[in-house]
Amino acid sequence: MDDALAAVVARLYAVPPEEFVAVRAEEVARARQARDTRLAAAIGKLRKPTVAAWLVNLLAHERPDLVGELLQLGAQLRDAQRELRGGELRELSTRRRSIVAALAKEAARLAGPDRGNLPLPEVEGTLAAALADEAVAAAVQQGALTKSLEYTGFGEPPRPQLRLVQGGEDAPRLSTVTAKRSAPTQDDRQERAEARRREEERRREEEERSRAVRQARRELMTALQQLSDAETAKAEAERAVAAAQKAIASAEKRVKLAQDALADLS
Repeated sequence: MDDALAAVVARLYAVPPEEFVAVRAEEVARARQARDTRLAAAIGKLRKPTVAAWLVNLLAHERPDLVGELLQLGAQLRDAQRELRGGELRELSTRRRSIVAALAKEAARLAGPDRGNLPLPEVEGTLAAALADEAVAAAVQQGALTKSLEYTGFGEPPRPQLRLVQGGEDAPRLSTVTAKRSAPTQDDRQERAEARRREEERRREEEERSRAVRQARRELMTALQQLSDAETAKAEAERAVAAAQKAIASAEKRVKLAQDALADLS
């Protein structure tokens, strides 16, 4: 993405969704007036974001410092997960809950006081996905989401497939001269067969260990997520109880005042 398009993207995805189409049309007209047809075409292809995506984009553009803290925490979480550091994972999971909630609250503040019924759970889901997945984190940081994202599971994402890239004419070549070897004896063949058997056995054991480690990681992350959800539910329940107790106390006070007033009239 060149600088001109990046600047337009930053402006477009920071405006409320209901203003997006009009602002995009203005930017397309401006690019055409400058005879930049390529930029105009690129702007015209930009898609309108949902409200949840807009809120996340607002955070990326208005509070990059907080988004940077989120992504740093995500890197720490993934590192602790790879190393199976359970104690650190629990501590980081607690920080995860607080920073995601704080960012969602900040997004609501940036949206303005006139907006109600904001999809903050979708915002929190997208931020949680950014913690778990580097690709989502990069998309969040860019600030040009068109829809909310979610992460459906924990565990390390698969490694990219790599292939060997051959060099051109200047690349070093292996010598075509090879040493002449004598025909293998029966003992040589038996030793090679035994070596292959041991190698296959070692590979199977390594694969079994790798599967066991991956399964242990999944179970650990699932347990940590369940613990996090339970702690969140507990905190919400405690807040509800406190609010109910406050309402009861207020009602009892009003009852007492009404009884006193009635007694004075009797």
